[in-house]
Amino acid sequence: MKIQINEKKVSLPKNVHAYAEKKVTKLERYFRDDAEAFVAFSVEKNRNVVELTVHASNTYFRASESTSDMFASIDAAVSDIERQIRKNKTRLARRIRQDAFVRSAELETSFVPDVEDTEDYKLIRIKEFTMMPMSRDEAILQMNLLGHSFFAFRDEDADGAFAVVYRRNDGDYGLLEDVR
Repeated sequence: MKIQINEKKVSLPKNVHAYAEKKVTKLERYFRDDAEAFVAFSVEKNRNVVELTVHASNTYFRASESTSDMFASIDAAVSDIERQIRKNKTRLARRIRQDAFVRSAELETSFVPDVEDTEDYKLIRIKEFTMMPMSRDEAILQMNLLGHSFFAFRDEDADGAFAVVYRRNDGDYGLLEDVR
């Protein structure tokens, strides 16, 4: 597992980095060798914040913890990721294809909005990501694992057409699909 550490407006001693690497390395048993972990440290309002994101090909797991101690924040974030994995273990095993954790270069696409058409708007951030074909249930599961309110994907039930699942205010889910 590759581990990347980032500090946001804070400088931490090496022992905190070593502790984080030791704890995050324990998550290796759940993923193949191509998994990547991103750990971001920051301090907000005298609270030590750790944001942990684990990416294994097509699946993202994310946890953010804030405590008065950086070591406790690291422990809590790793514990949250393990809890997410255990909670969704049967769903992941049942719904994700056998090759879901294998990258495929031919299926990878990236989306970059046309910046020239947005002269009246100020783009703050542009994200590029790979949209893999998946079922609607897998997309909802992925959205929940990330803690987002929407998730864009290629709908394998509609021959790889672009689609978005989203969480409605009533707690149910909605689907936006391309009808071309």
